[in-house]
Amino acid sequence: MLENEDIDATDDMPVIRRLRREILFARERVYKIAAQTPLERIDNFGSADVFVKREDLSPIKAYKWRGAYNRMAILTEKERARGVITASAGNHAQGVALAAEALGIKALIYMPLTTPGVKRAAVQKLGGESVEIVLSGDSYDESSAAAKERGQNEGLTYIHAYDDLYVMAGQGTLADEVVMSGEGPFDVAYLQIGGGGMAAGVATWLKTFYPDIHIVGVEGVDQASMRAAVEAGHPTRLDELDIFCDGTAVRQAGELPFQICRDVIDEFVTVTNLEVSEAIRLYWDRIRVLSEPSGAMGVAGAWKQREKLAGKKVLVVLCGANIDFNRLGTIASEVGEGDRIRHYLRISISERTGSMLQLLDDAFEGVGIRAFQYGKNNADVAWPLFGLTLSKEELGRVKDALSGSGYEFEELTDTDEVRYRLIPLRADLLSAPLFLDLEFYERPGALHSYLTETVRGRGSFCYFNYTYTGERVGRALIGIDFESAKERDAFLSDLPSSGEGFRSCKRLSDAATSHLLG
Repeated sequence: MLENEDIDATDDMPVIRRLRREILFARERVYKIAAQTPLERIDNFGSADVFVKREDLSPIKAYKWRGAYNRMAILTEKERARGVITASAGNHAQGVALAAEALGIKALIYMPLTTPGVKRAAVQKLGGESVEIVLSGDSYDESSAAAKERGQNEGLTYIHAYDDLYVMAGQGTLADEVVMSGEGPFDVAYLQIGGGGMAAGVATWLKTFYPDIHIVGVEGVDQASMRAAVEAGHPTRLDELDIFCDGTAVRQAGELPFQICRDVIDEFVTVTNLEVSEAIRLYWDRIRVLSEPSGAMGVAGAWKQREKLAGKKVLVVLCGANIDFNRLGTIASEVGEGDRIRHYLRISISERTGSMLQLLDDAFEGVGIRAFQYGKNNADVAWPLFGLTLSKEELGRVKDALSGSGYEFEELTDTDEVRYRLIPLRADLLSAPLFLDLEFYERPGALHSYLTETVRGRGSFCYFNYTYTGERVGRALIGIDFESAKERDAFLSDLPSSGEGFRSCKRLSDAATSHLLG
């Protein structure tokens, strides 16, 4: 428990004890402008008892207001009169804007030129006349450097997003709410890490009251700046940085958060973008909330380790829900269903009539195909690419079926073919191609039945472009090559525009066909 010496100690004490003291003092400040956020149990998480701290229900739909307000609330009168400056492309900017309006402080907020208009609008709405937005640089690093330089030149206080004791203390109040909820003690907590401010504050407070709690720091696979710092013994800059989880995309962990996290984080786990996307879906399925990618990293880590959480009480933090609407389509297209995730297999088949349908019969019966890419670019062999939503056991059965039938194949993950849907097609290998725009009802077997009943024995596939979108109707662009224009025309004359299992099938326009064939 918290000792009296921690409360009354001076600034020359170890940083963890200073942070404990400041979290206690931060209580008196942050609740002047916002109420506590709730804890909610997540059902169907194996045999673990999982609770999520709903920071998405805070005034800015994220936890960042806590640290920003706590830091700005202790400014001197002179500092308030001069104003503050910060840099952020997202939630921290909103937190500073909220605090500026509430405290009557002028704030300059630098944001990268690439910041979406919806985020700029949110900052301006929260800050009103107290805020001036300055667009500068193509990245956060460039924007932050410009803001710091101006702050030094004009005597403005820079409000750091994470590398500040009072900011960390403000974030730690969310842990105080967990302790006061009465739902504890918790056995394990999964805390996402960017610069480390939230993880440092929350882990410090949780360990104060739950000494036996196991703290897991969760980072993106290509964002693990805190793990790199702990391994190196000091903050170190990442050469490459993935920005899918933009709220935690920090090249170098903060110095103060590092000093604390190296002592309070018991284990680090990294998660992929696909695992984060799955976690966003999990939040939607279980509690009907759309998390931003960084906000779902904690539960992504817990889900990844769920098999060893049996019988444990687990805490995760949904730290933000400020997701750009336009990103939802990309995220949804990659997620699976329950314990099934998206796998991509590229399979070798002979370039002859009927070989594609034979492959479907040999290995994919009853399998949910979520993406299908193929373009004819070799006279003898084809390498169609399939996206399959499968569990580990189902994937094993598909691979066994492929091997048993003599197919060569390889599993692809995050390759250019998958990421950019590259589908090469050589027009010189085609005789009389026909391209069809097909809409079919998304139910098991519908696409397979249509292809078998319509195409088998009449032509050869030369092109296929399909991906599952989550709609009730699937859409695919199909290319079929015939030995002669006469056979193609005969097929086209027999082709119904709609029928059993499909909603629409029509010939692609001449202009679009010419574009495909170059």
